[in-house]
Amino acid sequence: MPSATLLGQALISGVLAGGMYGLLAMGLSLSWGLLRLVNLSHFALAFLSAYIVYELGTKYGVAPWWSAAMVVPVMFGVGAAQYWLFDRFHVNELASLLITFSFAVIVEAGIQIYWTADYRRFETHYSTLSFKVGPFFVPVLELVLCVVASVLAWGTWMWLRKTYVGKGLRAAAEDADIAAAYGVDHRKLAYLLSGIGAAYAGIAGTFIALIATLAPAQIWAWLGVVFAVVIIGRLGNPLGALLAGMLIGASESLAMAVLSPAWAPVVSFSVLIVILLWDPEWL
Repeated sequence: MPSATLLGQALISGVLAGGMYGLLAMGLSLSWGLLRLVNLSHFALAFLSAYIVYELGTKYGVAPWWSAAMVVPVMFGVGAAQYWLFDRFHVNELASLLITFSFAVIVEAGIQIYWTADYRRFETHYSTLSFKVGPFFVPVLELVLCVVASVLAWGTWMWLRKTYVGKGLRAAAEDADIAAAYGVDHRKLAYLLSGIGAAYAGIAGTFIALIATLAPAQIWAWLGVVFAVVIIGRLGNPLGALLAGMLIGASESLAMAVLSPAWAPVVSFSVLIVILLWDPEWL
């Protein structure tokens, strides 16, 4: 049995890693839950953003926060353009999954053509910074990621529930025709939400560039676990996505510490199966 210190460190690392799961899941959760579009290209946009941040940082010496300030608005525009395409051709939920999967494959190929399939790492002087709390070490970048993800999740949750725009989006997700009768312009709000989801992918990509080693195939590495996070957190619920991400991250990390790393991929789907068996109407 691992020591209490090892288990505590595993729990801290898992919760912080879950912040990344939650941040990646937020955009997908909003798109799927409120627009009825399953946007698999969300992962591709995140990794494309990561490569752009890497390129700006290593080749031109641009600080990550300035790179994010450039990348995030561009991703917002990409998200809005995607919704224009979906709206123009009346794409339904299933078709959106297939179309965005194809888009993700194209983005992966583009990344591989420009940056090749070699592993790349954006080294910064603060990438290994950490501070000690008792016997535990807390990495600074991962902690900042969790704080940013928490602020975005809470802010988006409040926006959806306390503002006219958020209430309009939720009403349109329930019944677009009835919402339109009360003056809700679903199309304009959908453009906004689709852009916000892609912007969140840009923010996630900035942290991926700073924390992870980049390779084109990694676009698919987190697909399964983030899908599980979206469903466990319930569709259209940004706070639920963050909490589910932290739950899955902590569970995976503890499983690796107690059992072996091979058990980590089993955890997220085991939790998902248990929840859906307990409540089939969970979504």
